[in-house]
This record gives sequence, C-alpha cells and structure tokens, in this order.
Amino acid sequence: MSGVPESFWTGVPIGRDVTRIVSDVNGLAAFVKPAGVLSHPNQSSDQPKALVDARYTLDGEFYEWRDAAGAVRRLWLLNRLDSATSGVMLVAASEELAKEIRAQFKRKQVRKVYHALVFGAPAKSVEVWRDLLAVEKKGGQIRTAAHAGHMPSESRMSVVRVGRKQPKLTLIRLEPQTGRSHQLRVQCAKRHLPIVGDQTYGDFTRNRAFAKQAETKRLFLHSLETSFAYAWHGKEFDFAAKAPLPAEFEAWL
Repeated sequence: MSGVPESFWTGVPIGRDVTRIVSDVNGLAAFVKPAGVLSHPNQSSDQPKALVDARYTLDGEFYEWRDAAGAVRRLWLLNRLDSATSGVMLVAASEELAKEIRAQFKRKQVRKVYHALVFGAPAKSVEVWRDLLAVEKKGGQIRTAAHAGHMPSESRMSVVRVGRKQPKLTLIRLEPQTGRSHQLRVQCAKRHLPIVGDQTYGDFTRNRAFAKQAETKRLFLHSLETSFAYAWHGKEFDFAAKAPLPAEFEAWL
C-alpha cells in the first residue's frame, strides 16, 4: 500500500488517550502510548486498554477491524513497550512495509532515545553502560537479571537535569545500542539508580513514599524519540518521531 490517505488514519480506532504524531506517504506512522496502555491486547477483554481498540492477531502481529463501509482494515505493530512505559509506538499500514521496518530493527539501524527519572544521581554526566544480562521467560512473564548472563547489552547514558527537590531525582537520557527485554530498567537498577515507579527492579520503599507524595504509581520511563532511514520501492526515506515528555516528569525537577 502506498499513498495511504489521511482517511485511513482517522479511521483507526485508537485507544484511550493515544495520539498519532506523524505518518508518511508509504503508510508508516508513530503513535504516542500513555503509561498504562497495552501495546496490544493479550485477550479480547484487553482491547479497550490497548493501543488500538480492535482484535489483535499475535502470529501476524497486526490489528484488524472493519471501517464504516464494512471493509476489513489492518494495522501492523512494529515495536512494543511495557504497559507501564509511555512513548513512541510504530505501526505500518501494510504487511510489506512492516517486514521492511522490522528488518531495520533487526539490523540495529533504528535509533531510539528514552528519558528516565531515577532516584539519586549518576557519578558521571556521560557513561556507556555495558553488561551481560540474563533474560528468562516463565509463565508469560519476562524477568531480566544483571548477573550470570550471557547477552551483551549496551546503553549510552547522559544526564539531562538534576532535580532540586526532595527526594533527589535525576532526569537521564538513555540510548540503547541493544534491545534486551527490560534492559534499561535493569541497567539503571544495577548502578543504584532505580527508575522511579519501577515495581519489578526498583526501590520499593522509595517507590511507596514517592507514590504517596506524588499521587501517582506510574513508571517514569518514556520512549522519547525514534528515527531511521529506510528504502522503499527504490527510494530513500527518513522517518523520525518524537513524543513530548509527560508533564509529570518535569514536575519533579
């Protein structure tokens, strides 16, 4: 599908508080997923809580619905974020395009930037974090550990701003060079910089105190930017999407 019309995008039954930030002529688009929204439903009852309020096929990795005229429409999911993480989600309006962009991810040609609010402050303003992580999948859940692993994992960390309030918090920029499950959350925790609100790898005592003070339990991890170049039907295209940092991050700096 090329020359995807605006009417296609306005007809997508996007989830609650989900917004489209950019789309191109080939049918590639980026949505902003709020914290608490699923990348895709795991069962039909999850549909209202997902990025798109429609049936999802796990094998094909696409959403499917009928438009106002009764025609079947599909939208292919290109990346995933944990439900607790907010930010950029990529989708494609055709299977052919979806395969090409997924290949970009596999070739590590996609640049991703995250922002995280962490307890404490890094010793250095810029660091490259390298770890060997262990990823285990059990009962539909993923757990990652920073010890006894064999998966090389690398991220570039830089300090954006150190907060002046209590508790002491720092906004950091994270650019993962590898894409391990829960990589950023585990790498932060290993360096005694747990991400605020991380219920799996974080500091539970500080999380409880902060949640009471801030009146929110969200995970303060946000997929800020995604960008890459891709070839399509003999032409080169650049694609970039940026999801504004949620206001609750700024409120604690």
